[in-house]
Amino acid sequence: MQPAVVLLSGGLDSATVLAMARERGHACHCLSLDYGQRHGAELQAAARVAAALGATAHRVLKLDLGQLGGSALTDASIAVPISGVQPGIPVTYVPARNTIMLSLALAWAEVLDAQDIFVGVNAVDYSGYPDCRPEFIRAFEAMANLATKAAVEGRPLRLHAPLIELTKARIIAEGTRLGIDFGLTVSCYQADARGRACGVCDSCRLRRDGFAVAGLDDPTVYY
Repeated sequence: MQPAVVLLSGGLDSATVLAMARERGHACHCLSLDYGQRHGAELQAAARVAAALGATAHRVLKLDLGQLGGSALTDASIAVPISGVQPGIPVTYVPARNTIMLSLALAWAEVLDAQDIFVGVNAVDYSGYPDCRPEFIRAFEAMANLATKAAVEGRPLRLHAPLIELTKARIIAEGTRLGIDFGLTVSCYQADARGRACGVCDSCRLRRDGFAVAGLDDPTVYY
């Protein structure tokens, strides 16, 4: 089995990507980032998902982006929007988060001699984040293949974003096909310590609507 690094947040999308990477025959080394997010329960969910889906390894790196601020997910003084998904980039955008996480995944991939990185970004049912777009994924892969010893020596990196053009309903259907227990995951931007969801943030709305369109029961526990 070829090693791969999988970015694992603990949410619905990253769980599906992990299952997809395993189906493709990879030994999955999961990486989560404790970046000071207010929904810290997602890290506990990541551990549950990694264990349930047979990850080869799971590491949590701590990098407190809350020291920089600028996002409702890392600054308690900024309220999480609850009025529904709006046009534009919302305050839940964490500056450079995906760039930082992918850079850490890239470093681990080099150590593991892995040529594949999987990430669960989505450009269809999402909240308008610029670092979830196909052009960002292409640009990061190009950068990685200029910046790393492995690529220079003839082992290029492949950055996989298999969900990028799927609706949330299709993601849920695919994850269900792969046997994922979505009750293990946490998507809410302001989940409580037990992982219970608020039901009104953008992430909760997209998740709930996805289950409804897919015609499947939503296992999310709401507070």
